[in-house]
Amino acid sequence: MELQQMRYVVAVAEERNFTRAAERCRVVQSALSHQVKALERELGVRLFARTSRRVELTAAGEAFLPHARASLESAERAHADAASAAGEVRGTLTIGLIPTVTAVDAPAALAAFHRAHPAVQIALRGGGSNEFVAAIAAGRMDVAVLGLPEGEPPSGVAHRELVRERFVAVVGEQHPLAGKRRVRLAEIAGETFVDFPVSTPGRAQSDLAFAAAGVHREVSFEVMDMGIVIELVRHGLVVALLAPALVAGVPGVATVELADGPGRVEYLAWSEFNPSPAALTFLRTVERGGLARG
Repeated sequence: MELQQMRYVVAVAEERNFTRAAERCRVVQSALSHQVKALERELGVRLFARTSRRVELTAAGEAFLPHARASLESAERAHADAASAAGEVRGTLTIGLIPTVTAVDAPAALAAFHRAHPAVQIALRGGGSNEFVAAIAAGRMDVAVLGLPEGEPPSGVAHRELVRERFVAVVGEQHPLAGKRRVRLAEIAGETFVDFPVSTPGRAQSDLAFAAAGVHREVSFEVMDMGIVIELVRHGLVVALLAPALVAGVPGVATVELADGPGRVEYLAWSEFNPSPAALTFLRTVERGGLARG
């Protein structure tokens, strides 16, 4: 059994197509198919049920796939660790970024890291803080920037607090609230709001603040994309509660201080169990480059 055969099996399983898997692996389809069949003969089981139009994992394939992935990850880690011992950082680096990062200059950090360590393959992932924490704990992600409500630090991962922020109400320039300097949540609870999906940490901080104020609000738009949030605000449709740094200098919007508004804490998080050389080097890049404010 060879690592290359495992790579082919993983590619076919993920692409559900031998042609696309061959293109992804940069090999002719006949060679990929031959190696998959050779592995099936060695194992004595069929890994895929296939016709000319359809490819699916068999029960044996479902059982084999996670171990194949784990073997490939171990081999890549062994290569990266050996290179690191010789002074070269290699391997992969998977980074999670919430859509509301303000504490880290992510483009500058990535540019500095890539210039210094071009052999590292970088994968950026968007999403929410909870899924990032779970991915780091499971070994599927190396580093992430998290945004969590005050008093709820991440658990199960190593972390460093970057910054604490108080939210402001963000409205369109023509919105009636635009001329106010400071309001309470009770004064704006009847507005139409845009926020992150329910049960996400990005939403929780605002929900908790309204609950603490003893008032109820309706969220009419649930959005994960900050660009869409800003456009909805700019068109006067909604009010958003955001960290002020996210909208500093953005045309067409105004901010209003909140007397009892929510707060959040941004964290830099990474695996507390055997972090990869690439992960540790990226963390040092952020720290030494002054790219994280805290």
